[in-house]
Amino acid sequence: MTDHAVASRTPLTLLGTGAMGTGLARAWLAAGHPVTVWNRTPARAEALAAEGAVVAPSAAAAVAASRLAIACLLDDASVGEALDGADLAGRDLVNLTTGTPGEARTRSAWAKARGARFLDGGIMAVPPMIGDPESGGYVFYSGSPELFEEHRATLAVPAGTRYVGADPGFAALHDVALLSAMTGMFAGITHAFALIRPEKVAPRDFAPLLADWLTAMAPAVHRTAGHLESGDYTEGVVSNLAMQVAGNATLLRTAGEQRVSPELLTPFMALMERRLAQGHGDEDGTGTIELLDLGRGPDS
Repeated sequence: MTDHAVASRTPLTLLGTGAMGTGLARAWLAAGHPVTVWNRTPARAEALAAEGAVVAPSAAAAVAASRLAIACLLDDASVGEALDGADLAGRDLVNLTTGTPGEARTRSAWAKARGARFLDGGIMAVPPMIGDPESGGYVFYSGSPELFEEHRATLAVPAGTRYVGADPGFAALHDVALLSAMTGMFAGITHAFALIRPEKVAPRDFAPLLADWLTAMAPAVHRTAGHLESGDYTEGVVSNLAMQVAGNATLLRTAGEQRVSPELLTPFMALMERRLAQGHGDEDGTGTIELLDLGRGPDS
């Protein structure tokens, strides 16, 4: 790469060189961006120095080195501690630290009060996916639309970008919503493997059956979205709530026979039973969402 091409790349600062931060830094370095890094434990930045990054002696010095500063730290408190004393006036702060929507909104106001534009991000990838355009990894962004548009190309270097709105809390909201769904899926996977474990069923033989079944069920998310937008939870229902609750008894009996705890299933089953008791047996499971809304009251 020529010196001119390197010079045309946006310089940036990265705070945090853990596994994710290191992956991000390497992607930007490989693309020719001048990168300044800082880490609370300086030794963890040495490998990046060998690859061309400039290691700053402090977070404040790192921020001063570039207009675009990106944080990828442990938590929101770490961001506040690292940037305490840094001059953010005129800077563009992109926070890729995992946090809650409320923390992102508070941090945005905090940054704006210090003269910085702010963008929050939720990384939908694990470190090995960073820098690999074929991995499918991407980052949700929300906050300043002007900041996002100006730095879109730079932000797209390590992973794809998906801007989800000016509300700075929306990136974290999308991130955590998807991670929550993943957690529920993993709970189901765990229970399924626990059921077969006592028997002569090879996990490797069972795995493709499970993967195919989950894939076949995935389009249900579109039906749920349609029900929520229309308000009609009975439209197109194939297996209604009454049938599902009746079927749950078999799931529980099987768990008992296999000596497997049902604790990963029973919380959702309890919600289904409550919704059925309210007279909504002709719906599918969408109505259980109403029971999770703490602002509505227990029998809404």
